[in-house]
Amino acid sequence: MYGYFDGFLIYLQVEKNASPHTVQNYQRDLFDGLTFFARELSRDDYTLHPSEITVVLFRNYLADMRARNKAGATISRRLSSWRSFYRHICREGVLNENPLRRISNPRREKKLPGFLAEEDMAKLVEVPERSSILGIRDRAVLETLYGTGIRVSEMVGIDIGDVDFKRAAVKVTGKGNRERIAPLGEFAVSALNIYIKKARTMLISKRTGRVDALFLNNRGGRLTDRGVRWLIKRYANLVRIDPETSPHTFRHSYATHMLDHGADLRAVQELLGHARLSTTQIYTHLSRERVKRIYDKTHPRA
Repeated sequence: MYGYFDGFLIYLQVEKNASPHTVQNYQRDLFDGLTFFARELSRDDYTLHPSEITVVLFRNYLADMRARNKAGATISRRLSSWRSFYRHICREGVLNENPLRRISNPRREKKLPGFLAEEDMAKLVEVPERSSILGIRDRAVLETLYGTGIRVSEMVGIDIGDVDFKRAAVKVTGKGNRERIAPLGEFAVSALNIYIKKARTMLISKRTGRVDALFLNNRGGRLTDRGVRWLIKRYANLVRIDPETSPHTFRHSYATHMLDHGADLRAVQELLGHARLSTTQIYTHLSRERVKRIYDKTHPRA
């Protein structure tokens, strides 16, 4: 089975131009399923062949994930990963039929994304101290995330040459390797200017050779999405806001605040880099829910 996994993951990298983060997620999903199948069949995982994964066995895997209280989104993603794997090996002639075509998608709960109130977001982005190199960097990271609404994977992939200060914009590469231009607000421009002039040069000095990444870690290498998640969690604890605050909370807050202030839904779709408008429309539901809560709380006859 591992040989077929390798071929599929190479296909994702070379043919589909998938990011390392995406490839890693596929690999994690496939390994999780393989561990279950090997246990159910009382076999070593490396001895299994794709033809041995039956519809019944895979349904048992879905039931096992539900029993482990895995989120509906996680179950759907793992099913999607295995479907993609089987489609690939069917095209390669390993199997004549994809057994997972008969597996229906699990019903996913509709969950509105979390976001921060504007005053809480302001506290969070302003908390890093500008008296230290890493504080200056962190302020630029937080201002960029909130000021652009880009994904954390997009932000850590930005190179120094992608920033256009004259146009107050940054080029980002999103899902499907699609490039787009994200506007930078004045707070983000200011924070980035200070970071590049005062902190980035100091971080580069810890590294030999050329460094293209915009945001660097304390060793002078490219900052990772894990590093960004860690610093957000640390600052969220400092200002005592939701400890579950994550980079995606910044993206949700960006979209919600834009719509609250009258932004056009199509414009927000383009800014977020959503391929479909339906993906962006969840934020209109979020705003309606917020308005309803305010109404219920403040109207004397609500």
